[in-house]
Amino acid sequence: MRKTIFTNVALAAALAVFHVAPARAEFATRTLPYDDDGMSFEAYAVWNPDLFDTRGIVYILPDWTGLDGYERTRAQMLAAEGYTAVALDLYGTEAHPQGFEDYRRLSSSLLGDRAALRQRVLAGLGVALDLPGAHRGAAMIGYCFGGTAAMEAALAGAPMEGFALFHGGLRGYDTQDFSVIGGEVMIYQGSADPATSMSDLAVLVDRLRDAEVIHGLRVYGGVRHAFTVWGGRDYDGNAEADSWRSLVDFLDRLF
Repeated sequence: MRKTIFTNVALAAALAVFHVAPARAEFATRTLPYDDDGMSFEAYAVWNPDLFDTRGIVYILPDWTGLDGYERTRAQMLAAEGYTAVALDLYGTEAHPQGFEDYRRLSSSLLGDRAALRQRVLAGLGVALDLPGAHRGAAMIGYCFGGTAAMEAALAGAPMEGFALFHGGLRGYDTQDFSVIGGEVMIYQGSADPATSMSDLAVLVDRLRDAEVIHGLRVYGGVRHAFTVWGGRDYDGNAEADSWRSLVDFLDRLF
């Protein structure tokens, strides 16, 4: 999956689709450094300082291209909904991925070591503790590789009110301990996504049900993998718009 490089015009257009304000000067932003296993990382945080308090923290886990304009745009959209959004870095400040081979190498190194992936996500959670809304709790969303990472964070017992997974790679969940999941899980998936078959998805849903984890699932018929990425090969406007509205409703209920 390849992302479009967004211009300022494209960013504003993407935000306008959902009837929220584009990135504005009055949005507060902060770069938040942190470390994990000797590596340096930087998260991106954004919120509306005009609010007396924000509604809570929403962490964003990036897809396999890493933290870039796509995640920052999603963070701004969440800030416009009243949340403090924090996009985490999963590759480190020295990574600078430039193309498919870099994306595959960096994501595969973590997907092949799920304990390291879980630790990588958990290491970033402390950066938001002093941000507006932190006392109200937190949720986590993830796209593609980030959706897989969010599921792993849930299985690591990350203290979230809920987890939303967008077109994640959701295979191989037949042996993990689902009893440690403390928040609700919402899944958005295309039925034609080659990264996750419907049988893979059924296994995950069965495990969530058996563990009595509150969960929801929206499957978009005929939709392929990266359906939320504006301008991408697999982009589907209807599925993207519906999943965003559903996410906003999901967060409204959690907070």
